[in-house]
Amino acid sequence: MNQDEFTELLPGLPEEIALECLTRLHYSTHKVASKVCRKWFRLLQSKSFYYHRKKTGYTHKAACLVQALPAPTDSKPVGQPRYAISVFDSVTRIWDRIDPIPKYPDGLPMFCQIGTTEGKLIVMGGWNPTTWDPIKDVFVYDFMTRAWTQCKDMPEARSFFAMGPTGGRVYIAGGHDECKNALSSAWVFDIGLNEWTELPRMSEERDECEGVIIGSSFWVVSGYDTESQGRFKSSAELYELSTGEWTRVDNAWGSSQCPRACVGVGQNGNLTCWAESDPNVKVGACGVDLGDRTLVTGSAYQGAPHGFFLVENNNKQGQNSKLTKIDVPDVFSGFVQSGCCVEI
Repeated sequence: MNQDEFTELLPGLPEEIALECLTRLHYSTHKVASKVCRKWFRLLQSKSFYYHRKKTGYTHKAACLVQALPAPTDSKPVGQPRYAISVFDSVTRIWDRIDPIPKYPDGLPMFCQIGTTEGKLIVMGGWNPTTWDPIKDVFVYDFMTRAWTQCKDMPEARSFFAMGPTGGRVYIAGGHDECKNALSSAWVFDIGLNEWTELPRMSEERDECEGVIIGSSFWVVSGYDTESQGRFKSSAELYELSTGEWTRVDNAWGSSQCPRACVGVGQNGNLTCWAESDPNVKVGACGVDLGDRTLVTGSAYQGAPHGFFLVENNNKQGQNSKLTKIDVPDVFSGFVQSGCCVEI
């Protein structure tokens, strides 16, 4: 018989009260708390505990950013910058950096995709930072254990694809293959099962597209086909998760710019371009919706210092939103390639 059945979460307290006490622990304490006993370990790692914390308002939203690391001060920059994942808490204004992926200790794969679901961070695809060869690697970071796990590879190497994580699954579509051919194929990865499943194809190819989850739909925004490189479509395609069907949406993307990392969603569900929201972020814009506010990064012109701004979302109107500049430590002031919101 399992001894955990006779172990109280907190001696002397009813289980429901003990659960509420543990629910109020800050996520940064979970790694230590999980070592108290096996029952705590199983509880803190369970999906049901995560959703209980989320339902009762004790999860914590933060921005995860693929960010260029500062160059060594004693030497001139050589080659491409190295990238790591920075974490920004917009409430406390505290910055942190996640430990490197063990397989890539000197920097993230170039142009890798990141996303989050159920409090875990997913990194997939990109180019080997040394050889620049496209890779199929998939990694998941657990904020409780603060450890990386390598998962089953992507079924095929693809670059600059759309990605949309939700409900413990990661949807991907579009991008291009190793021969630079734009793709219309799509797949879904189940993190818990560590399995890939092929989805129906989109109606057309979409390279350098952007993925976003809106309600129960996975949107693949803009992109271009093989013969029209660099000419971004105004249309999008949405995959309805409940029916498994694609729907084309004309005139969804009102910008001629590349949508990657800069797609915003207005209060009425319309898609906006953060690069066109303010002159200070028109180059290399990236927006990360954090619920009450959005973190927006970018530069005024090519070669200008990278700026960091917050937008309050209580009256979010896309291009009409006012950006407020924030101070950032020098070690976290590098170029932001992409980002996502993690609810831990």
